[in-house]
Formats: sequence, C-alpha cells, structure tokens
Amino acid sequence: MIDKRESAVDFDAPIERRHTASVKWDRYRDRDILPLWVADMDFASADVIVRALQERVAHGVFGYANAPEGLLEAILAYVQTHNGWTLRPEWIVWLPGLVSALNLACRATGTSGDAVLTLTPIYPPFLSAPRMSARQLITTPLACRADRYVIDWEALDGAVTPTTRLFLLCNPHNPVGRVYTRDELERLGRFCERHDLIICADEIHAGLVLDLSLRHQSIASLNPDLARRTITLMAPSKTFNVPGLGFAFAVIPDPALRERFRAAMKGIVPDVNVLGFTAALAAYRDAEPWRRALLDYLRGNAQLTINALRAMPGLKVTPPEATYLAWIDARGLGLQNPQRFFESAGVGLSDGADFGAQGFVRLNFGCRRALLEEALGRMRRAVESLSGGGARS
Repeated sequence: MIDKRESAVDFDAPIERRHTASVKWDRYRDRDILPLWVADMDFASADVIVRALQERVAHGVFGYANAPEGLLEAILAYVQTHNGWTLRPEWIVWLPGLVSALNLACRATGTSGDAVLTLTPIYPPFLSAPRMSARQLITTPLACRADRYVIDWEALDGAVTPTTRLFLLCNPHNPVGRVYTRDELERLGRFCERHDLIICADEIHAGLVLDLSLRHQSIASLNPDLARRTITLMAPSKTFNVPGLGFAFAVIPDPALRERFRAAMKGIVPDVNVLGFTAALAAYRDAEPWRRALLDYLRGNAQLTINALRAMPGLKVTPPEATYLAWIDARGLGLQNPQRFFESAGVGLSDGADFGAQGFVRLNFGCRRALLEEALGRMRRAVESLSGGGARS
C-alpha cells in the first residue's frame, strides 16, 4: 500500500557513504574530493522499498527467484499511468541490468561487421557495446541550439550506411538531459523506418522528468510499426535509487525480435536476484509519493546548479529537462583536461571524453543541497583562480 509519509522525506539528511564499499565514494577514499560523478544518488531509498527488503531478508532464504506476484501488474499500471503506453505481459523480458541489454540488442540485430548508430555525447556503454559485439560504431553529434541540444537531422542522414542495422536511443538523454518531444520522436521513427533500423531505446531516466511542461513518451508507443522494431529498456534503478540491486526489463512487442534477444541472453546473462525483484515491486507499486518528493528536491538542486555554473566564466550549461545530471561545456576554460582540473579543486566529475565529448564534464546533483553548495563553491573558486593566473592542466 502507498505510504503517505514518504512525501515528508528529508533529502537534506546527511547519510555517511564513506567506508560502505560505495563505487561512487570509494573513488576518492580518504581524499577531500566530493564525488559528483557516477549516476548514483546519495539519498536513502523510499521507506516502502527498505521495509520490503527487510521483510524479504528476514525470511532468510535467498534461492533462485521468479518475479513476485503483482510485479508484472505493477509495471503495466506504472507505464500506463506515466507513459500512456499499454503493455502486454508477454512483451516483458526480465534483466539484471541495462548495460548488458545494450550489448544484447547489438547481438540480436544484424550480423558481425554491421553498423550501430547513436548520438553523442552519450552514456559510455552506448559507445562500447557495438565494439564488444563485433559491430561498427557510427556516431553523430547532437547540436546545441538556443540553449538546447537537438538532433542534427542533416548529420544523421549523412551518417547512416547500407550496413546500419540498429539505432541506440537514450530518452531522456544521458548526459544532456533532453526529453525528446513527440515531433522529434516521430521524425526519428520515420528515419528508422526509412532505413529499416531496429531501435533500442534506453528509457531508464523516464521517471525523472524535471520540466513540468514535459512528459516522457516512449518511441515504441507512437505506432504499431515502431513498436515492432523497438526494444525499450526500463528500470527503477535511477528513479528510486536502487541501482545496486540489479533489476531491469526490456519491452519487445515483436515475437521474432524478442526471441533473438532471448537467444542472445542464453548462457551469458544471469537471472534477476530475489532482492532486485523485491525492490522493483515496492518501487513501482508503492513509492510514487517518494518519487514526487524527490522530483521537487531535484528541481531545486537543478536550479541551484544552473545558476551557479552560469556565473562561472568559461562554463556553459543547458538546463536539464530530466535526470539529475548537468552537462557542462568547459572548453571556454582553455584546459586540456577540465575533469582533472576540478578534481584537483576537490570536486570529482565525470570526464566528457568518456561520453564522446572532449572538454566537457558531467555533474551529478542528486545529493543533499549542502554538499552540492560546497562542491559548486569549490568549482567557482577554482575557475576564479584561472583568471588570477593559476596553473592550467
């Protein structure tokens, strides 16, 4: 049942993550560097999720698991409510994570040597999955126009080749934070239909739309033909801050494509674990009040971040429409490596080069506001030191 107490959650409460085997915090273990890099929020998960896990752990037996009763219904209801998309149960394929699914999509479409097309900057596994699947990678950059990243349609048309079989889409987009409009998705759909491309759509940030005027829409929901050529990837991991529990799912309406995807999984991809299933059920069924409170807090953090960064000479940033990530153009600083520069100033950011964009950095503002303010203050002082003749790196 939904617990209304979740709406009063205190996202400002400090939670010590040092010495907890955290990937995010262990990178700078015993160093005074604030980690704002990997997409992992510092907030405690919703109480309803924590309680569900505690109850399952108290059972004491952790054998191989099937999806718990009610999970499928909770997911179908959640997607219908938030995406306006009516799913069928047989379309769902359980997964232990999204990164493996990107690799599976590459292997389930085309053959060795075929090409995979995507837009940069992009979440790094989009760049590595084709290569690890014996596919060629083709990228085309998003264009920044009027303080907003958009698809460069002319560049996209020029990039596709006769051997291109798959288009990897990230929507909402990591790292630029775009929520693609219906018009954009329809045009992209026509492009994929014209070139007979399968679409793999990563929609893992769909529950984190910050712009109140926007609503996430799945490209597969636009029409039946697009549904037949699309693998949609979803998970509660980013929205409900449970990435370490290993649960995701693919929505694949076309039976033949779904069978190829399942065949690529065999002998390689493990089953979802019992705690991943448990957390997913609690998230989709009961944690909506927590999600809404989270979004309110993240909107405040986003505005704080944008205002602070725009006041720093040499930095450019576009407002994220979704996610808890800020994509920062630091080329105006004239630095060879802005990530290393800010790291030396005590702020650990993601290096834009890993996303296919040298000279950029990504900042995770999914943390308590006091820590974010401290990090932004460190960045401001570091930028000010450059104009004062500080050394460049």
